[in-house]
Amino acid sequence: MQFSIGVEYALHCLLYLVERPAGEALSVKDISAFQGISESYLSKVFTKLKKAGIVRSTPGVKGGYELSRNPKNISFWDVIEAIEGSSNMFQCAGILKNIVINTEEEVEALSENCPCIIKNVMYEAEEQMRIFLRERSLYWLSEEVKKVVPEERSLAVKNWFNKGKK
Repeated sequence: MQFSIGVEYALHCLLYLVERPAGEALSVKDISAFQGISESYLSKVFTKLKKAGIVRSTPGVKGGYELSRNPKNISFWDVIEAIEGSSNMFQCAGILKNIVINTEEEVEALSENCPCIIKNVMYEAEEQMRIFLRERSLYWLSEEVKKVVPEERSLAVKNWFNKGKK
């Protein structure tokens, strides 16, 4: 199992939006320059985040993106689902239906209600991961970062994004 790099980019970039005052959007151009990542790729990430209702865009010269809801209400899982989609990670192929000794009735029964223990375990594991990631919000992330990043570093980040805004 592996999440795309887009999930990491999204979480890092959204962190810069957590403490921005309402109406003070950040552009993809500025965020990509600050992070040293591809502007075109990051633009695609923000398009997915917007479609999921995590961010909203503001047009114009001073436009960009800002959070569309309270960071306490945006979980890691919301971000992952926005970037990766909502399908299960484990894709059951229904192998049990292909067993050569199955009768037609057994194949039909398996098609309707697959009792595959492997599928059930994998889906349960995915749900446990979702539960854990739903408990971690952007606000939680911001508070954790504050514990490990020196205040002068946080101020330097804010100052970098505010350059030329006055």
